[in-house]
This record gives sequence, structure tokens and C-alpha cells, in this order.
Amino acid sequence: MAKRVYEGWKGSNKFILGGRLIFGPDARSLLVTLLLIIVPVVVFCVFVARHLLHEFSPHNAGYAILVVAIVFTIYVLILLFLTSARDPGIIPRNSHPPEEEIRYDSYSVEIGGRQTPGLQFPRTKEVMVNGIPVRVKYCDTCMLYRPPRCSHCSICNNCVERFDHHCPWVGQCIGLRNYRFFFMFVSSSTLLCIYVFSMSALYIKILMDDDHSTVWRAMKESPASVILMAYCFISLWFVGGLTGFHLYLIGTNQTTYENFRYRADNRINVYHRGCVNNFLEVFCTEVKPSRNNFRAFIQEEVPRYSVPRTPEAEDAGGGDPRSKVEDDLDIDEDLLKISQRRNIEEIDEDIRSRGSNGPPHNASEVENVMSSDIRAPTIRADTRHSSWGRRSGSWEISPDVLANSTVTESRGYAAPKEARQ
Repeated sequence: MAKRVYEGWKGSNKFILGGRLIFGPDARSLLVTLLLIIVPVVVFCVFVARHLLHEFSPHNAGYAILVVAIVFTIYVLILLFLTSARDPGIIPRNSHPPEEEIRYDSYSVEIGGRQTPGLQFPRTKEVMVNGIPVRVKYCDTCMLYRPPRCSHCSICNNCVERFDHHCPWVGQCIGLRNYRFFFMFVSSSTLLCIYVFSMSALYIKILMDDDHSTVWRAMKESPASVILMAYCFISLWFVGGLTGFHLYLIGTNQTTYENFRYRADNRINVYHRGCVNNFLEVFCTEVKPSRNNFRAFIQEEVPRYSVPRTPEAEDAGGGDPRSKVEDDLDIDEDLLKISQRRNIEEIDEDIRSRGSNGPPHNASEVENVMSSDIRAPTIRADTRHSSWGRRSGSWEISPDVLANSTVTESRGYAAPKEARQ
């Protein structure tokens, strides 16, 4: 049975619900993050907010403290889910390298006793961004040139658009499609910490006023408030500092990856559009749809054939190299289709440029082939011998085919030296 995309996924991601949700390979750390959020809020609701229900006028105004804590926590959890359970901007891999970038180097590689020209891809190339050239790199794993601001995550093993960083606390890469939700999650967690800290301190103040006691007695009466205040104070150093840092990144239109890697290079930030426009770009633009349909069925690709060709062969043959490969493949199917793609002058040129590896034929036979106006019907040979991978690109026709058939317009078969001279 055909597999779906998520079943044959080559990255390190984990999928649940039939590919509807995608997580990073360290998705288990998400459980720790959930406990760090839910447990303090439950403690707050049970040991602090419950005692504040009737402490404000009117009598039931204190319920708002409990409701705000619960609703705001649910909002933070939704943002966490949107950050960690969706495609962050993964660029689909190529199944083969980009052919338009292939180049033949001067060195040769010995394969099966033959010297074959070495193939290599340029490691970088330049693209224009806002009128300024930007160098992009080739990814050997995904077999593509990464778009600007894209990087390959070594943890998820994917190329991610506008890669910011891989966050272990959410178990997912942070990229183009989830950066907005990540920032909102971090900033909302900061506000939740401030809220819990403030309400816990308010409860200590109320205990001091009711009993006319000191702060130490009030703290002994409600140790949960003290623990929550200490926890929120420590958490604020983390989520609060992270919020401030990302506010700076958004205002300057940078990513965490770019800031840590290029801040010492004094590079020009070609993506900076002004502080206001940078914020609008992050929060007021439509989230791009995913490039991956994880629930789609994998479609089998037709195998690709390529014949390494030397620069000399390219100069002699001319034209598109892929056309030459297609011609050689069609030889094995139908000789007439090949013969109809070349006129008489091209036949003469091919015979001189390709050379011969087959058995010699007499000169009269060559003259008949070159001068005939008649096109033969489709000819299929029972036995054919082709010279795949030869540097000259020539092919051979077995003697029994030549004996039983009249080929009026063919190219590339062996001709005697006298005829070529």
C-alpha cells in the first residue's frame, strides 16, 4: 500500500493523529514545560485565589481573580500548542540535486576502470535581497540552495525558513510559521508570572491587615504564597529576559541565529525596514501555508538517468546535454524516432563527431544511408548492444539488425575510416 508523506519522512520529527500534528524529536520536553505552567497555577487557585473570593467589594468581585488566572493559563497553553505542534516552515527536500547547477571539474574519478569527469555543485551562490547581493549556501542533506535566512536544524534534520533557533522547551524549531506564536507564548508567560506574583503578594498584605501582624507571621500563615512569589521571581528572569531580547530582535528584524552568528562581522542588515514596519511584518502579515502536505500519499518518481559527459563531448555535440541523454534512451525503444529527429546534415556531423566503437561497414552502405530519401517504418531490433557511459556517446547496432533491416536515417552507428575521411 502507498505510504503517506509523514510515514516516509526523512527528518527527525514525530507525528501524531495521522500526520496532523508535527513535533520535534525532543517533544517529551514539552511535558516538563506543561508541568512548569500548570502546577503553579493550580497551587495559586487552591491556596491563594480561593481565599480572595470575598475580599473585595462587591462581595463576589474576588471571583474575577480566579477566572482571570484560569482563562489566561488556557490562553498560554494554546499558544504553546500552536508553537510546538505545527510546521515551523520546513522546506521540502529534493529527491535529486538541481541539474541546472551541475558543472564538470577538471579532475577525473575512476569508476569501473574508466576515467569519468568529476561532478560538483557550487557551495554558494548569490541572490538579490532589497537590491543587495546575499550569499546562500547549498545543503547536501536536502539537496537544495537554502533561501535567504534559511538554515538547516541539526536536531530536526530539516531546512527551516527564517530559522530562529530550536527551542527545547517547546520541542520544536522556531521559524517563519511559528515565530509569532512563540513570541506571544513567551510574553504571555511573563505576564502570567507577574499576575501570580502580584496576587500572592496582595494576599500576604491582606493577612497582615486582618490580623495586624508582621510580614513574617503572614508568610508563615500562607507558605504557598511565599513559594509562588519565589517561583515567579526566578521565572521572570528567564521568560522576562527572553521577551525583552526578542523585542529587540523584532525591532531590528533579526533572528536569534543571525544575531549570535553575525553580530561580530558588522554586516549590513538587508532585512531591516524600520522599527514599525518590522513589527508589522511579524504580527500583521498572513502566516504562509505549509509547503508540506504530510497526509498526502507518496508518489513514485520515474528514475532519472544521466550520462557523465566530458567538456570535449559537450563542445562536439552541442545543444542541451539532456537532449543527448534522451536520444540515447530512445534508441533502445524505437530507432525510427531517433532517425526522424535529425536531418541529413546532422547525421553527417554526428558520424564525424561521435567516432565508432562497432564493427566496420563498407563505404557503399554509408553512402546509401546518407543519400536515401525514403523513411523506413518503425524498426525494432531483437538484439541491441548499446555503449552506455562511453565518453563518445556512440551506440552499436548488432549485425543481424543491419542484415534484416534498411535504416534510411540513423545517427551515431559505426562507419569506416574511409567514409569519415
